[in-house]
Amino acid sequence: MSHNTIEANQAMDKFDGHHQVWLFGYGSLIYKADFPFIERRPAHIFGWSRRFWQGSHDHRGTPEAPGRVATLIPAEGDVCHGMAYLVTPEEFAHLDHREKNGYLRVAIDIHFEAGGVEEGLIYIAAADNAAWLGEASVEEIAHHIASASGPSGPNIEYLLRLAAALREMGHHDEHVHAIEAYLDRL
Repeated sequence: MSHNTIEANQAMDKFDGHHQVWLFGYGSLIYKADFPFIERRPAHIFGWSRRFWQGSHDHRGTPEAPGRVATLIPAEGDVCHGMAYLVTPEEFAHLDHREKNGYLRVAIDIHFEAGGVEEGLIYIAAADNAAWLGEASVEEIAHHIASASGPSGPNIEYLLRLAAALREMGHHDEHVHAIEAYLDRL
């Protein structure tokens, strides 16, 4: 699959005709909502685990030296905490552009921390996309993140802001916080 997923995402018609759609964010969408939203709620999804296995050629790195950003991998029994936003479909033009580097829209059940569940959307970068960097040790990921930077700023800023946002929400993510701890030692 190409780096640019805008066209593929625009073809997703699961929520056509809806006036509002829930969007689940698990990476920078937790702390950087650069789009209008109707409502925002802490939420989680089941069966997925956050990993820094996706390359960022357009935000936290460059085509020559991509950064590492979060994606999700299937993980039976796991819970991934994040933030859900109720948006109008018009926001997907901006979001498709923001998440164009290998991320595809996927329908998913979003469970709200305060109770209740709604079907909504999530952007996931799978292993078959051109920007996939894949599995690596915490140490390798930390070194990679420490040296990468792109138009949206240093890659380390992304990791540290995500770690802090999860902590503020009262959640520990073993992968994210292990990378953060290793970066503290560098």
